[in-house]
Amino acid sequence: MTLDISFMPMRVLIDGHDSEGNLVLADNQLAAVIVRLDGQTHDPEHKGRWHLEAGFGKCNVRDAPLFKTPEEAGAWIEQILTRPVV
Repeated sequence: MTLDISFMPMRVLIDGHDSEGNLVLADNQLAAVIVRLDGQTHDPEHKGRWHLEAGFGKCNVRDAPLFKTPEEAGAWIEQILTRPVV
């Protein structure tokens, strides 16, 4: 089963940094909010990567990886949502 993963750019208010974000929709339902890491406090190797700021339902996980692109995050979200429940 494949899902229609789409993105809606959205500014995210986080202490004056990390404000470039995307709402991630799966079949037109909000599945997650991802934010691009750009604050001064981030490890230089993580700057520009995308972080799962909030996940909903099965996407509500603590240790999500960092993503190179929103599309990479979308593929991960689709994988999480289509994974069988154990």
